[in-house]
Amino acid sequence: MATSDPSTVSVSSSSSASGAGGSVINVSSLVSQLVAATRAPQDAQIASQTAAVTTKISAVGALKGALSTFQASLASLSTSSAFASNSASSSDSNVFTASAASGAVPGHYAIAVTALASSQQLLSNAFVGGGTAVVGTGTLNIKLGDNSFQLTLDSTNNTVANVAAAINSAADNPGITATVIQGTDGAHLVLSSNQTGAANTIEVTETDAGNGLAALTYAAGNTANYKENAAAQDAAFSIAGVAYTSASNSVTDALSGVTLTLTGVSTGPGATLTVANDTTTVTFNIQAFIAAYNTLQSSVASLGSYDAASGSAGPMLGDPLLTGVQNQIRHVLQTVNGAGTYSTLASIGITTQKDGTLAADAGKLQAALTGNFSAVSKLFSGDSGVASQLDTLLTQQLASGGTIDTRSQTLLKQNKVLTDQTTALNKQMNAMSQSLTQQYSALNVLLSSLQTTSAYLTQAINSLPTVQGKSNS
Repeated sequence: MATSDPSTVSVSSSSSASGAGGSVINVSSLVSQLVAATRAPQDAQIASQTAAVTTKISAVGALKGALSTFQASLASLSTSSAFASNSASSSDSNVFTASAASGAVPGHYAIAVTALASSQQLLSNAFVGGGTAVVGTGTLNIKLGDNSFQLTLDSTNNTVANVAAAINSAADNPGITATVIQGTDGAHLVLSSNQTGAANTIEVTETDAGNGLAALTYAAGNTANYKENAAAQDAAFSIAGVAYTSASNSVTDALSGVTLTLTGVSTGPGATLTVANDTTTVTFNIQAFIAAYNTLQSSVASLGSYDAASGSAGPMLGDPLLTGVQNQIRHVLQTVNGAGTYSTLASIGITTQKDGTLAADAGKLQAALTGNFSAVSKLFSGDSGVASQLDTLLTQQLASGGTIDTRSQTLLKQNKVLTDQTTALNKQMNAMSQSLTQQYSALNVLLSSLQTTSAYLTQAINSLPTVQGKSNS
C-alpha cells in the first residue's frame, strides 16, 4: 500500500447530511484510511527485513544440507576399516570359487581338491505292489548324524507311500527327504540326506522290540535292505600343500578371512587362489567422494554467486560463514600430507580444476592403488588423511553450537523479533483504530447536532414576518 499523509485523507459526507441529524463524516472509511496510512511505512520495513532474514535462513539451511550430504560420502574413506576390503579369485572356477572378508591376507595360494563333500542316498529293496504295498506296523527311529526323530506306523499309514509322506512331514526331521520310485520290480523307497559330510549318515532302526518294520531298517551291520547310491563323504583338499577336510563344500575355516566353495576335483596340479586388496571398491568410493565434493562446490558457488549482467547475487554473497567453510575445506584438500610417494591428492591423480571442482586421472589412480595400496589408504584415512580431516571439520561445523548452528539460531531469533514487531504493530494499530473511531464518532455527533441547530435557526428566521417600509405618496 502506498504511503500517504494523514492530513490528506479524504472525508466523505453523506448526500443527506443536510437533513437534521444526518451523518456528516464516514467514520469507518476515514479511520481505515488513517490507520493504513500510518502503518504502511512500518509494514514495508518489517516485510523487507523479514524477507531478507527468511532468505538467509533458507540459504544457511541449504548450506547445512550440502555439507551433510558431502560428509556422508566420507564414511567409506575416512577410516582404515574402509580400506580393509579384499577380493579373492580362482584361476579355475571348475575346482573352486572364493570370496574374501576384511581379515584376509593378500597373497597367492595353490589349492588342490581330491574329493568333494557329498550326502548319503539309500535305495530300498523293491516292495511288490507299488506305493500301496503294506510295510508293517511299529515304531521307527530315523537318524541323520547325531539327530533323530520317531515315526509310528499303524494300520492307517503303513504303506510305502505313507512312510515317505510321514518322513517328509515330520516336524523334527533333521534333513532327510523320502521319495517313492516305481520300478518294474515294485516300489522303492529312496532316503536322501541334505547334509554333506562323512558323519551325516542315515540310520533306520525299529524301537518297538518287534520286527514288523524290519524291511525298512538300515544301520552298520544291517545294510541288506538298502543299496547305497551315494556315500556320505567329507571334502578333501590342500592349501599350499597343507591337507584339510571339511564336511561341507563351503569352507570358511581353512584360510583366515577367505570362504572357499569347492566345485570339482583337481585334474592337474590344482588351481591358484589370489587374495588381493579390493581396488575396485576403493576406486568406486574415491570417485563417489569426488562427485560429492563437486556437488558441494556447485551448491556453495550458487549461494555465493554474482551475475554482473543481471546484477543478481546469491543469498550468501560475501558472507563470512560461507567463505570460512569454503576456505577450511580447500585448506584440507591442499595441505593433506600422506606417506611416501603418494602423499598428496595430486600424486594419485586427483587435481583441482579452474572452476574449483575435482577431477581424477583414472590411470594414475589405479597405478597408485596397485603400487602402494597402504599409502593411498593413509592419504585418505590416516590421522591426517583428507577424508578423516574433512569428517572431523564437518562434524564440528554441523554440531549443535557450531558455527552453522549458531548462525541459524541467530537468524531464527531475528525472525522472531520481526514477528513480535508485527504483533505489536497490530495491537498498536487496533488501539489507534478504536481511539480514532471514538473521536470521529463524537465529532460526527457534534457536527450532526450543529447541523440540526443550523436547520432550526434557518427555519425560524424564514418564519419571521416581513417588515415593509412606508411608501411616499
